[in-house]
Amino acid sequence: MISIFDSHTHINSHEFDDDIPDVIDRAKALNVDSMLVLGYDGESADKMVKLINKYPNIYGAVGIHPEDAAKYDDFEDQLRVYMIEPKVKAVGEIGLDYHCDVDHDLQKEIFKKQIKLAHEFHLPISVHNRDAFEDTYDVIKETDGAKYGGIMHSFNGDVQWAQQFLELGMDLSFSGVVTYDNAKKVQEAAKYVPADRMLVETDAPYLTPMPYRNQRNEPGMTRYTVEFLAKLRNENVDQLATQTSQNAKKVLKINE
Repeated sequence: MISIFDSHTHINSHEFDDDIPDVIDRAKALNVDSMLVLGYDGESADKMVKLINKYPNIYGAVGIHPEDAAKYDDFEDQLRVYMIEPKVKAVGEIGLDYHCDVDHDLQKEIFKKQIKLAHEFHLPISVHNRDAFEDTYDVIKETDGAKYGGIMHSFNGDVQWAQQFLELGMDLSFSGVVTYDNAKKVQEAAKYVPADRMLVETDAPYLTPMPYRNQRNEPGMTRYTVEFLAKLRNENVDQLATQTSQNAKKVLKINE
């Protein structure tokens, strides 16, 4: 049976306060049976822990988003507590966001600190990159960021950047963005990425794939991104779903 792994979702955000069980049921109906839920502050991380302890196929990650880099030092001790959870499988999302107005040097400093934390716990990293390709690449290269594995979350670069991040050991995860008409460079990158280095995600409640754009995104919609990618790459949907699911479990070190 087809099995899909949503490698990046935020069903622990307020948008899902009222219907998490229904969201999970709808995901299962669309063969999205596993997911990685990312916590980004104390409240969302606490929700993530409750979810991973309640649902067998939900796993967790936690990290300080670059928009909140200034809060990291106050949160680091708590991060270490979350890392001890057996089903917390990654540090993230971490990285650089030059679209926001947080000081770039501070962002880079906190990115490096969290990579160091990931190395300490032998965990992969889930990386957020917005308008910061060169510096994101440089930090990962300088720190050997992918030492224990890594995921470029919602990869939105071209073929050249895909090649460079793959060479660093990062796997590339594609969100609903790849389905958008104006994402031709991302689509070319998605055709280039080897099947064993590709993941799929929603970034729910954001980045809803076509034809449901402008609706709230949720994990089940990973199915439509997989279908789009299979058509784009001229591959079998079931095989691509299975391969990307295996890839997610490999980088997150999930042994079933």
